[in-house]
Amino acid sequence: MKFIKITFLLTTLFIVTSCNTDRYVSYTDTIDVNGTSLFYAAEGRGKAVILLHGNGGSHNDLETTHRELAQAGYMVYALDSRGQGANKPLDEYHYKDMATDVYEFIKAKGVEKPAVFGFSDGGNIALQLEVDYPGTLGAIATSGANIFVEGSLIPEFAEGFLAQENPVPLVKMMQEEPNMSVEDMQSISIPALIMAGEHDLIDSTHTILIGENIPNGRYKIIPGEDHGSYVCNNSALTRLLLDFFQEIDY
Repeated sequence: MKFIKITFLLTTLFIVTSCNTDRYVSYTDTIDVNGTSLFYAAEGRGKAVILLHGNGGSHNDLETTHRELAQAGYMVYALDSRGQGANKPLDEYHYKDMATDVYEFIKAKGVEKPAVFGFSDGGNIALQLEVDYPGTLGAIATSGANIFVEGSLIPEFAEGFLAQENPVPLVKMMQEEPNMSVEDMQSISIPALIMAGEHDLIDSTHTILIGENIPNGRYKIIPGEDHGSYVCNNSALTRLLLDFFQEIDY
């Protein structure tokens, strides 16, 4: 009888702890990766999605999509990129460093093949990550990303932006990077959705170039929208991502 009671207790404990591994969670924390500290917010359960904000922003810019994806059945991690948001500012920034930050975050959290959505700089980081660490991600979605500087920006924005002298570190990075290539895009094998607004700062020909050269990629130019109008705390982005995830059966 004593043996039966002990077996019952152990079985019950296993069931409870097994259920808890898939419980709905909501929390914020910091994590040390790649020589820096990253603040992040986590919510939901299910397949993992990582959200990456734009230059000088924070995870709060994607709060609406974070919440809605969690409610739709995904485990969502929204990161503040190094030196931004709640993180201590830095004197120098590089997309490759940020890509490694996210890669190490994924490994430290034990996340398997997450989807990553990146807005602007966040999209550059997502693409750089899969180029540098192929096979890490399950899918990529970007809004307003570029893979190199020259010719990627609309002329009326590029002229003044690239002419800035003594720019702050985050702007200096955007003037000089990223430095990926068409061949890099051709090496990405996972599904990818490359988006931009009709009135984006990124030239639509550049968005199409990225989408067409990823073997399992597609591009979408969003009518009537600018660089971030459909992205920052907008349910329109959530719908685009959910449609993409359903299309690729993620």
